[in-house]
Amino acid sequence: MSDRGAGTASGEPDQDAQPFAVTVPATLAGVRVDRAVAMLTGVPRSVAADLVASGRVQVDGRPVRSRSLGLVAGTELRVLLRLSEPDGLAAEATVSFDVVHEDPAFVVVDKPAGVVVHPGAGNPTGTLIAGVVHRFPDIGALAAEASEPRRPGIVHRIDRGTSGLLVVARTPEAYHDLVRQFGQRGVGRRYLALVAGDVASTEGVVDAPIGRSARTPVLMTVSESGRPARTSFEVLQRVDGLVGVDGVIPGPATLLACVLDTGRTHQIRVHLTAIGHPVIGDDRYGRPPAGVLPRGRLFLHAAELAIDHPVTGERLAWRSPLPADLSAVLGG
Repeated sequence: MSDRGAGTASGEPDQDAQPFAVTVPATLAGVRVDRAVAMLTGVPRSVAADLVASGRVQVDGRPVRSRSLGLVAGTELRVLLRLSEPDGLAAEATVSFDVVHEDPAFVVVDKPAGVVVHPGAGNPTGTLIAGVVHRFPDIGALAAEASEPRRPGIVHRIDRGTSGLLVVARTPEAYHDLVRQFGQRGVGRRYLALVAGDVASTEGVVDAPIGRSARTPVLMTVSESGRPARTSFEVLQRVDGLVGVDGVIPGPATLLACVLDTGRTHQIRVHLTAIGHPVIGDDRYGRPPAGVLPRGRLFLHAAELAIDHPVTGERLAWRSPLPADLSAVLGG
């Protein structure tokens, strides 16, 4: 992804825009620019059309004038995504989540599946952080002192279809200390993942760099040009049959405990698919058995989190039990 500065159609810099840039692969040659923008960024087609109309979509540095323009392989497609609004993040009382721990420095919450952590393109409302700010208004004030305006206190993320533990800072000092801990790999993170197939080894390590796919830039993949990534795993249970939404589905499947030594986008999903065992429910990176979980729900749960307290330095740890919908798949 390019790091060059972004601007509006008028040439004025836009402080509220995050540039998304990619070299158009052969697979998108001839595809309408609005459709390609929707595919690559995840925004609805109507939002992609608005981005074109407002001059926020560029090809080789020039604003696109028509949303029906066909893309040419090898050109640079750049999209300026607006992530924040002038009024900042709005608190929302309707977002549901559990609070596992709270003190003056930070909170730990248990995110349910189906909830996006913070606003982004195509997900302006209904986010976890909007609910957190409603319950802890002081976190909203962090936008002026630390972190980003529409994601105050957020130092790490969990995918929409994943459930589990997340820490959110309440003070600038705690925010910077937690960012440091994540950057120096001082945070303990253990996930539970049910994967397709019978994993032969009782434990193992996937040590393979992850980067954006050249063929399908909206996806991540194991790539020599990617950033270092390491996932350790151990087998907890081997499963012969899964209890799906439409009845019992034959296995085999394997329940794994996965420990993140790094924190790349979709790391567990990409690594487990790379060794031939995609996460159940993940039709984005693999072809696991269908009908086990509702579309969009992954059998992936952030079950354990451990950090050093940003103020006292004390090592703290929390656990989140497997949610009922995932436990039911195992017959529980």
